Amino acid sequence: MEKEREASQAARTLWLPYTQMKTAPTPLVAARTEGSRIVLEDGRSLVDGTSSWWTACHGYNHPHIRRAVEAQLERMPHVMLGGLVHRPALDLADRLAALAPGDLAHVFFSESGSVSVEIAMKIAIQYWLNKGHRRTRFLAFEHAYHGDTFHAMSVCDPEEGMHAHFAGALAEQLVVPLPKDKDALRAFDRTLARHADELAAVILEPLVQAAGGMKFHDAETLAAIAAAAERHGVLLILDEIAVGFGRTGTLFACEQADVVPDLMTLSKSLTGGTLPLAATLARRHVFDAFWSDDPLHALMHGPTYMGNPLACAAANASLDLFEREPRLEQVARIEQALSDGLAACRKLPGVRDVRVKGAIGVVQLERAPSSAELDALRRRFVDEGVWVRPFGDVVYLMPPFVIADDELDTLIRAVRTVVAERAR
Repeated sequence: MEKEREASQAARTLWLPYTQMKTAPTPLVAARTEGSRIVLEDGRSLVDGTSSWWTACHGYNHPHIRRAVEAQLERMPHVMLGGLVHRPALDLADRLAALAPGDLAHVFFSESGSVSVEIAMKIAIQYWLNKGHRRTRFLAFEHAYHGDTFHAMSVCDPEEGMHAHFAGALAEQLVVPLPKDKDALRAFDRTLARHADELAAVILEPLVQAAGGMKFHDAETLAAIAAAAERHGVLLILDEIAVGFGRTGTLFACEQADVVPDLMTLSKSLTGGTLPLAATLARRHVFDAFWSDDPLHALMHGPTYMGNPLACAAANASLDLFEREPRLEQVARIEQALSDGLAACRKLPGVRDVRVKGAIGVVQLERAPSSAELDALRRRFVDEGVWVRPFGDVVYLMPPFVIADDELDTLIRAVRTVVAERAR
């Protein structure tokens, strides 16, 4: 009873994300994490099917990351990245530049994915200003989601996204359907031709539009979009915040289309779900537009905690694990298990589609549940011993890459059970 009172009190004082605080159920209280599990204060252990918003790719409390953060804490938890640099940030920038495709060789750090998108958009606009042009609009796609800060909101889906009620307060961008066939590609090309002189960049989540409904597109579509942007002289921003670091089967999703964007954003799995950190990577020709004797050509942006040494130490340790441990092989194992295990959901009433890409499994429902129904679905998953958070019309799994076979089976079985119950 005391723990229930504490959780209820927390719900009143702690303002939770994406939550109607008046009607939301009392939140569960997490006590600790280990491997692929979240342990609640009441002792229940839940297999995590979401990797804590897609961050904990190595599982929780990985000893190598923990040791790296502890060692850095002893030396220097933070120092400003203005007039000073430090070894964790220097090393991480070098490593990201070496891992990223092509010549994405310049790395700007921030604390969150939304801010890394803001920075990419700011860089794109100033790139053109520094070259003597004024291009301030962006082209985005239906079902897009790029974050909750204001310019990032402006390139989210304006009709179906969670930010629709901010219409009128946001910059007006071009939002078009993803061109998935030849006719749509021709229409997309004509749109770019018409608006090229005002567009700073095209922005896209490659292969999977995650928070916009787990919508997939193929590598050919991504390559065609990139080719059209290049043909019309428009920069390309690829938002790999959700899909980067192996989630779609390759280290970066854009590799599957052999595409090198002008700007790329990273976060979420960057530190293995340990500390907040994001990065905006730019190609050399973009950086060169800021390289000048004119101080006004500098990028005037500087988050207070950018390049935080603790976060950089965690990220360096996370990259160690990608080098030392078979993460992409683990993703392939998860992909096969999800494909095999979720296939049965296709036959269930009320299911529109089942799709899998890398370590992402999606069951799309015929209709989106109401808020009350979503709360009930989420409670049922907890009853099944798993942490799965359906949203919109999708029930999805994005587990840690290190998840054990029996834990993955538990997740898949829970999805089949709960979706089948809903169909009855």
